[in-house]
Amino acid sequence: MQTPSEDLLFKIMPKNAGAHNSVYRGKDITNLFYNGTLSPQIANQTFDDIFVGDYIIGNVSNKKYLVADINYRFHCSNTQITTPHILMIPEGSMGLAKMNDTDITTGAYADSKMRTEYLTPYKTIIQNDFGTNHILSHNNFFARSVTNGYENSGTWYQSEIDLMNERMVYGSDIYHNKLNGTNLAMNTTVDRCQLSLFAIRKDLILLNPRSNYWLRDVVSNTTFATVDGYGFSFYGPASSSFNVRPAFLIY
Repeated sequence: MQTPSEDLLFKIMPKNAGAHNSVYRGKDITNLFYNGTLSPQIANQTFDDIFVGDYIIGNVSNKKYLVADINYRFHCSNTQITTPHILMIPEGSMGLAKMNDTDITTGAYADSKMRTEYLTPYKTIIQNDFGTNHILSHNNFFARSVTNGYENSGTWYQSEIDLMNERMVYGSDIYHNKLNGTNLAMNTTVDRCQLSLFAIRKDLILLNPRSNYWLRDVVSNTTFATVDGYGFSFYGPASSSFNVRPAFLIY
């Protein structure tokens, strides 16, 4: 049942992604997801009961997932994403993992042990919570090789659940190594702007309790970018065990 303030919000709020991306609500929409109410609203792009900061409690893991953006990758990718969607992230850590077994970034994110192996158990948790039929599989562009500490090539990969990059979190590259002398780095990315959740609620960039988590950007020959537990952008050796906080699309 809607409160009077929510009833007013629904009356004055335009029914589209842009409007709903501009409002932080923070409401529990778990039942609306599992009873099938949300899927038609996403499909017809009215997003009536969905606002930034709303959350779903996983029915298997009991983890809390936040609405971070609406239609974030709509019309993007080499195979155009035409399915309306909600970008979700866990509120807290899914667990700990390394980017690689040693301090190397040779394969960038695409060929890292994180993406090819260590992310798998956390993907399974998310898939069990949301169901594979509600997680949108799509193509995303990931760096795949590194020279002199910067990403020098990349390509399209099928993606369902993957780490965020600095731009999604901060709205810009900070430690991500974009240039090396006169060499132009492979800086191509679909995820080119800050998530609406972090634009509105900067405090939610941090984990609670405070702790480091991985981002997918290469910083050097030995390090990847992180969100530091002290509240600043930073980086860490690839073999360090830091928190995993991936992003995924539901529909």
